[in-house]
Amino acid sequence: MWSLPIPDGLAMDPMSPTALAVPTELMDRIGSGLTILRDHGKKLQKYLWKNRKFEVLKKTWKSMVTIVLVEARDLPDVPANNSNGLYCKFRLGNESHKSKQVHKSKPVWRERFNLHLYDDNSLEIKVWHKTKQKNFMGRCVIDLSQLERERTHDLWQELECGYGSVHLLVTLCGTERSPAIQNVLTTNGVHHPAPAEDKYLWYRLDDTWSEVGQLSVTVHGARGLTALNLSGNVDAYCILELDNSRVQTHVVHGTCEPNWNKNFVFAVNDITSTLDLTVYDESIIQSMKGETLGKISIPLLRINNNEKKWYALKDKSQKSSAKGNCPRILLEMSLVWNPVKASLRLLTPKETKYVQKPTKFDIPLIYSNLKFIKSIFNYIQVGNDHLKRLFEWENQEKSAIALGAWLIFWYFFRMWMTPLLLVLPFAHNWIVQRNNNAPAPIYQYDDDTTDEDVESHKDDKTIKTRLYGLQDLTFTIKNAIDYIVSFLERINNLLNFSVPYLSYLVILVLIGASIAFYVIPVNYIFMAFGIYKFSRKFLNPSRVPNNDLLDFLSRVPDNEMLKQWRELKVPEPNVYRTETIKGR
Repeated sequence: MWSLPIPDGLAMDPMSPTALAVPTELMDRIGSGLTILRDHGKKLQKYLWKNRKFEVLKKTWKSMVTIVLVEARDLPDVPANNSNGLYCKFRLGNESHKSKQVHKSKPVWRERFNLHLYDDNSLEIKVWHKTKQKNFMGRCVIDLSQLERERTHDLWQELECGYGSVHLLVTLCGTERSPAIQNVLTTNGVHHPAPAEDKYLWYRLDDTWSEVGQLSVTVHGARGLTALNLSGNVDAYCILELDNSRVQTHVVHGTCEPNWNKNFVFAVNDITSTLDLTVYDESIIQSMKGETLGKISIPLLRINNNEKKWYALKDKSQKSSAKGNCPRILLEMSLVWNPVKASLRLLTPKETKYVQKPTKFDIPLIYSNLKFIKSIFNYIQVGNDHLKRLFEWENQEKSAIALGAWLIFWYFFRMWMTPLLLVLPFAHNWIVQRNNNAPAPIYQYDDDTTDEDVESHKDDKTIKTRLYGLQDLTFTIKNAIDYIVSFLERINNLLNFSVPYLSYLVILVLIGASIAFYVIPVNYIFMAFGIYKFSRKFLNPSRVPNNDLLDFLSRVPDNEMLKQWRELKVPEPNVYRTETIKGR
């Protein structure tokens, strides 16, 4: 080894001893800039090292291993402390990952990790608890060669050299990488196997109750994808998710029209679930930004078996089309399920999705929800006004028909008819749809609005108009909420004898009503109630329309009125104090 002497006026960068010597003045001027660039370079190097992108590019991995660390249970006791020090470390070959630290009293992580399978099939998991010192809680080893590929495995793995167990979801997918330039049709997955229908016949109830069916999906390919990088190339792959099951295709490089031709089989635990498909670009920059080429959600109950169909890809919000030349994906699906087990499964808690994106503060969504609540209050108010008009005989024909219908209904009503009454709204909507020649569901309607219409709509609704509209919505909902809260407080104060006279009066009325229901058939009581409501206008033509129950509750104070009624202690008069002092 030999080195040249550094000339006068030149300096050597101490962080890069192999770099060329530069003038001292130049180092002084740009020293801070080099430090900033060096820090960013270290961050990028750390990210690349953590994700092993370079190693993946150089070597050919056999499969992508996706691990979801859910939770742990029955772990050994450690010294009590308030720190979040429980974490797990994964190692597969030369690649390792570390989970976040959680509190031992609630060991729930719900994190996802991606590792690459090369030659070593042993996945090692260690559980540590870090306080002032690291405490080893246990370890376990999973032989990935024993797990079926292209399927998510729900595992409770017992810890060796310790106590407790760890809950994991492990998926092996992706298989080997496709050639970097080729985009040829492969034979893997071209055949679309139909699920075994005999296994899920309605009378076959001997299998596990958690699995109600089976879904087979063939992802043929996509068209019209747009490149998100400067090179104009797309390295696309597709991820499919059904509840907590998650698989992905291999990567097809350098084309906007990838062909995957992969088949996947999912176990269906809930027939009302949704199949989510997302197309990603494998480039490092897009992986860091979390960008997608398109996504789509398909409810299982809307799948037509063995139908090869193009689905339009949407953006991240799934409200408009994704970028590109009519981006779409070609799918073929088959679904078989047991209707008896699926119906019983609807009465159990829905499966929780372990890994979810945090919810964001969505102002347009809040605005639409406020409008929806306001419309409900308006409907209630309009319905109440219609009832008042019927009782006041403003339209004599409608009021007469309503009174006749009320009397006939309660004369023939029996308790077994109650479920049939709940069927009436369904029957009404079904008949309307049949008369309208069975319109297509909402998800099949095309959006005919153009960009010009959207722009003109934005121009019409200025910021000032939106603010006034939001203010009006806020006041309407605030008044309605205040009324509901006051109504509930009055009922509570009636029950706790805030005004004893009113409480005792209600008790006497309820006892009298129970005696009446015992003696008189309920049909006749409701018929008499209808006659009373409709005949009040004739008995007292000058009466003011009212509601008896609400008028009675208006006499009961709410909490604000009780605060105003609260008596304060009477202070001693100043004259009395003066006389007391003089007497002393």
